[in-house]
Amino acid sequence: MPSCKISNHSFPALYHNIVLYHNIVACPFQYIRFYLYCGHIRHCGNTRHCGNTFRGNRPNYSDMKQVMVPDIPNQERMIMKALLLEQHETLSASIQDIDATQLPSGNVGVDIHWSTLNYKDALAITGKGKIIRQFPMVPGIDFSGVVHHSEDPRFHIGQHVLLTGWGVGETHWGGLAEQARVSGEWLTPLPYELSPRQAMVIGTAGFTAMLCVMALEQGGVTPESGKIAVTGASGGVGSTAITLLSQLGYSVTAISSKSDSRDYLLSLGAKEVLPASNFNQPSRPLEKQRWAGVVDTVGGTILATLLAQVSYNGTVAACGMAGDIQLPTSVMPFILRNIRLQGVESVTVPASKRPAIWQRLQKLLPDSFYQQAANEITLEQVIEHANKLINNRITGRTIVKIR
Repeated sequence: MPSCKISNHSFPALYHNIVLYHNIVACPFQYIRFYLYCGHIRHCGNTRHCGNTFRGNRPNYSDMKQVMVPDIPNQERMIMKALLLEQHETLSASIQDIDATQLPSGNVGVDIHWSTLNYKDALAITGKGKIIRQFPMVPGIDFSGVVHHSEDPRFHIGQHVLLTGWGVGETHWGGLAEQARVSGEWLTPLPYELSPRQAMVIGTAGFTAMLCVMALEQGGVTPESGKIAVTGASGGVGSTAITLLSQLGYSVTAISSKSDSRDYLLSLGAKEVLPASNFNQPSRPLEKQRWAGVVDTVGGTILATLLAQVSYNGTVAACGMAGDIQLPTSVMPFILRNIRLQGVESVTVPASKRPAIWQRLQKLLPDSFYQQAANEITLEQVIEHANKLINNRITGRTIVKIR
């Protein structure tokens, strides 16, 4: 039988996935993975947290244990844990052990390591919004994990991947489970410099925030143009947008309804924090020009007021409706100040464009963001935290540790 080599040891080629576990003392992240494919070693991406990588020092094999993991196609554990939504007379949400054969069709199987709790997930889990129209359903609009089965030549067993959007968690079973089976068209290879956990601290919210920042740039808004207002600032999209904009040199004003979030928002890079109540009342068609650009996540009266305050040639990127779906405004800001209102949608961004967006997120976000902006919970805590999120009692991102 042909063999592969790693660290001067030969193993049968069948066992070509080699997992190297650091001593917990040597690596605070506890482990780091390398995969050997036909003599080539691929790093999992934890370079932010471990210096023992091929980009820097060679791994210290004396601190590691070698574990051979056979590469067996079509291998799925038959029972998996998942948050299942069912509709009978009323909506029910519960953690259940589910037969993995019930997973929907797809050509790639993924062992999920991390997922998230987004506002859309919370609407679905609590039944506050008509997000899901077919049951039973596993919610969770994004996840990161490791491929355990692939019929797609773009993805191999053992590869780290992430997914956001594409209707997953809405029309196709999502990420709040131990496994997923999806179309390879929906997956993005995990960027080299990101860990699976970091990818979910960013998640759909961060991906959307990056699209909003890009919309401002495409509208000609530069750091020299003036102040940028960010609404829903303490939420996932808002928090990430503030961080991205401040890293790019913009002067950011955070607008939030949470009086206790001031220190948090300033730590992300906001220059000032204003209460949402200042903007949540009807305004004149045109107000004093204050903002070169706006990232809006709430809609409604707040968005209308900000539109009236945007400076000549300004751009507003609107991506949410947490406040209201209505927009009580007029055409005057558009035709008299030449402003642009750009809608931002992240669910169906073409797969070909996604890797570059993720690479930019990885480069812009500082290491501190992954700790400041993340609340970590378990799958069993999701239902409780969904209610907290709906009631505006959570700041930042909520990530879910699946395994």
